[in-house]
Amino acid sequence: MPRDVLLGIVIGAHGLKGEVRVKTFTETPEGLGAYGPLNDGQGRAFVVEHLRATGAGEAIARLAGVADRAAAEALRGTELRVPRSTMPAAGTGAFYHADLVGLRAEDEAGRLIGTVSGLHNFGAGDVIEILRDDGDNVFLPFSRDVVPVVEEDRIVVAEPPISGGDDDSEGGTR
Repeated sequence: MPRDVLLGIVIGAHGLKGEVRVKTFTETPEGLGAYGPLNDGQGRAFVVEHLRATGAGEAIARLAGVADRAAAEALRGTELRVPRSTMPAAGTGAFYHADLVGLRAEDEAGRLIGTVSGLHNFGAGDVIEILRDDGDNVFLPFSRDVVPVVEEDRIVVAEPPISGGDDDSEGGTR
């Protein structure tokens, strides 16, 4: 199944002439315009006509066909994606988040924990989301200590992968 890579999200309008503010997830904000037309995952396409970085992780973009502030405001919350096939190959030991979604998540003994359903960053670092067979979602820090193995068909989660909810580690060490 072809996957799209999320490059940014429209977070608001900028000015009166249709420019949008974008939270970017690319290595640099300029990367938002580097891979051809963007799409919203719902069939709409956007061509970046002009782009300028405004700070870490944000840019101002002029998108073709967005001519005024009202049209720009209507795009608030729109995800800006590109087909995975337009992205360059990830380097050795590197990967795109989109490549992990759908992978089998196992513990170190090879037992199934669930399926990777997403990767998120809520401000304190990357978090991997695993959908267990019982329907529960588990969120774990996405670090080499917690996820020491990432392969083409699976990830391995270090023990203990999931707390049973009885957290008696207050004041203890991990």
